[in-house]
Amino acid sequence: MTGVLVTGGTGKTGSVVAKLLRDRGIPVRVATRNPVAGRSGTVRFDWADPATHPAALRGMDQVFLVPPINSVDPAPLVDPFLDEAQRLGVRRVVLLGSAITLPNAPGALELAARVRAQPGWVVLRAAGFMQNFLSPHPLGERIRQHGEIHTAAGDGRLGWIDARDIASVASVLLAGSAVEPGDQRDYLLTGPKALNYPDTAEIIAARTGRPVDVVHIGVDEQAARYRAAGMPAEFAAALAAVEEGIRAGREEQISTAVLDLTGRPPRAFTEFVQEHASEWMGRPR
Repeated sequence: MTGVLVTGGTGKTGSVVAKLLRDRGIPVRVATRNPVAGRSGTVRFDWADPATHPAALRGMDQVFLVPPINSVDPAPLVDPFLDEAQRLGVRRVVLLGSAITLPNAPGALELAARVRAQPGWVVLRAAGFMQNFLSPHPLGERIRQHGEIHTAAGDGRLGWIDARDIASVASVLLAGSAVEPGDQRDYLLTGPKALNYPDTAEIIAARTGRPVDVVHIGVDEQAARYRAAGMPAEFAAALAAVEEGIRAGREEQISTAVLDLTGRPPRAFTEFVQEHASEWMGRPR
């Protein structure tokens, strides 16, 4: 093994992937727009600047790929990177994808299809992140500041997963000494149980002693809230529209992939809340 390039290497998933791989003794290069001067193992990288791609990839034979955030069409930015990866002989690309399809936004599906054309591809189809319940995500910030969850998902359930469990799966797949043809596949990654927003509010309240109200709103109002939080309008609309699918039960999926690949069950939401309880106590209503 030559090494693993971790894009999104300072984010909630990529940073853990990098640590887990280093703990295994695997060389890691973290790609970031703002590398710290003098810190080894990092490289300047910008999806919008293909000139930064060759230096990031050179000497690496595997990639953990976190697409550009807040985009309904990441493929045009990622395509030049994948072309360069193939040219330089990268033998494995593990994509952090989503189990949830953004309505009227086929770009993520196109990107996954493009990754499947790479040697040694793997697509991780992750459910909603438990970390969304923490600041600075709009959901977590609303809970912290106002003790409220605003949702258009009704009582629909989602298999919320801790980002650290996604990272554990990715590190196992990237630590393999060989890439077999059978390794090329999609993995649905979820937590152990599907929960709706009232369920999550009840768990947070029980563990923190602070009431959390669920306020049911429409999709248009949710999109407006996402825009107010700084999301691009097109992405905000697509993300809000996801909640219609959750309401209809289309996203209520549970898999055993985390256990199957890592040997340990995924963290339960109750465990996650217990660990982070103090982070919802920053400001009373």
